[in-house]
Amino acid sequence: MADIQDDTAHWRRNLAVCVFGSFSTIIAMSLLLPFLPLYVEELGVKDPAAIAEWSGAAYGAAFLSAAIFAPIWGRMADLYGRKLQLIRASAGMAVAMSLIGLSQNVYQLVALRFLAGLLGGYSSGSIVLVATMTPKDRTAWALGTLSMGVMAGNLTGPLIGGFLPPLIGIRWTFFAAGGLIFVAFLGTTFLIRERRTSKAERAQRKGGWSVIPDKRPVVAMLLTGMMLMFANMSIEPIITVYVAQLVPDPAQITMIAGIVMSAAALGSILSASRLGKLADRIGHWNVIIGCLLVSALLLIPQAFVTAGWQLIGLRFLMGLALGGLLPCVAAVIRHSVPEGTAGGILGYSTSSQYVGQVTGPLVGGFIGGHYGMRAVFLDTAVLMAVAAVYGWVSKPRGDHALQSEHR
Repeated sequence: MADIQDDTAHWRRNLAVCVFGSFSTIIAMSLLLPFLPLYVEELGVKDPAAIAEWSGAAYGAAFLSAAIFAPIWGRMADLYGRKLQLIRASAGMAVAMSLIGLSQNVYQLVALRFLAGLLGGYSSGSIVLVATMTPKDRTAWALGTLSMGVMAGNLTGPLIGGFLPPLIGIRWTFFAAGGLIFVAFLGTTFLIRERRTSKAERAQRKGGWSVIPDKRPVVAMLLTGMMLMFANMSIEPIITVYVAQLVPDPAQITMIAGIVMSAAALGSILSASRLGKLADRIGHWNVIIGCLLVSALLLIPQAFVTAGWQLIGLRFLMGLALGGLLPCVAAVIRHSVPEGTAGGILGYSTSSQYVGQVTGPLVGGFIGGHYGMRAVFLDTAVLMAVAAVYGWVSKPRGDHALQSEHR
């Protein structure tokens, strides 16, 4: 009991540092979106088609390596401490981001983006630390607050990337991002508190699926996380084209499309901690199933809107619903697995979300191109509804449910 008290004594300060660290690292990873094609061109690529291909490769490289290594870093966190992994991630990303600013060709750019994803994982590491070091009855709220910081970084990064390069140049923008992450490294090193794990404890911590008593809830959460990112990202490739069908003035298309993309993120930022707090009170599974159903229902009218403001409003409402999913997914996993394997399984959860993030745009673009824009929204609605039904079927019941919520 004393060990548990030691682990949770500093949870508020740890949460604050993790929110700032996740916010800053996500900004650094996403700020290159507005100027990435320009940087690729600056590195010697002149053909427009090649610029698009190399930009996609550079952007996706970080997510590919992060998806591969997330379970490994999660397992290392179980064995050697969560704080140590955050220090590694922030130091590694500070160096990698600075090196990206020194790239001499596109091959180095792609390789360094891959390195950034490999060495990074601060936000996923923060999920592990917050989930395991927060009192059980505050877990979903804390994870919702952390998720709010991550989504705020995703929203702020492209905005900073839009106005900073004209002021200081593209290369110095990467150096500034590295400096921001270095501040997170200092805060992580000197402010986060974690009880040291003894060699005997590490020897007793067996990882892997074999030690999970009931694997169904964990599998359901891995699929839920993947479906959440799939639903979010499947719409991204078609939004600008869809908005062009709704907005008569061509000069307003990109502006409306940008607002539509930001509306869902803003809704999620506003709802994440509140839905997490609600989940701590009424149960994580109930919030997950409810959010999936509401999201499925909100996707249907998005296929039949006739004006840009209608799509903005519906995307905002959908963001409000989706904001509660990832915190509750992490909380259910945390309560469904033994202490010594939480980091590794949460790492698999991160990987499953990256799978949805990668496959979503591919599937959405294919369906939109071959079957029309409305089909993307309707098909995604069906998938979200199926995920809700699967979550309801997989939900623990009776005494096991009570133990799962309070383990």
